[in-house]
Amino acid sequence: MNNSEIQIQFPRPGQWDEFTLTAVYQDADGYTRIDRFTQDEIPADHAPAMQAVVAALVGLGEDWQAVQVWATQGWYYPDHVNEDNPIVAVEAVYLAVEAVNPHGGRRIFTARDYPAFVITEPAAVEFFKFFTTVNE
Repeated sequence: MNNSEIQIQFPRPGQWDEFTLTAVYQDADGYTRIDRFTQDEIPADHAPAMQAVVAALVGLGEDWQAVQVWATQGWYYPDHVNEDNPIVAVEAVYLAVEAVNPHGGRRIFTARDYPAFVITEPAAVEFFKFFTTVNE
């Protein structure tokens, strides 16, 4: 696990094609870097991973619409019996989602609420690392 995070803000809840992605991570010298990207600046080869995030958000249903997502990267243990055995662990991206409803309610959802918020596809992990690694 690392200390990096990706934040995705949706200015219009429910409209997934418009967003700002902010990557927060440390560079090689230990300084915190903050890089921002719009939907148009996401490289085409990373678009499928962003679509996986959107697919997870659609699972919130009609009452709740995501306004902000926090993504972190860590290890996922699909076999909880062998949780101490790193061989059965896979890298994953974890989502925490701030959502609003039409009545003015605001709530944060995590993988405890929606297991789909743990994304284990290698493309999602690569997406996360692409935006949270210094590319100089």
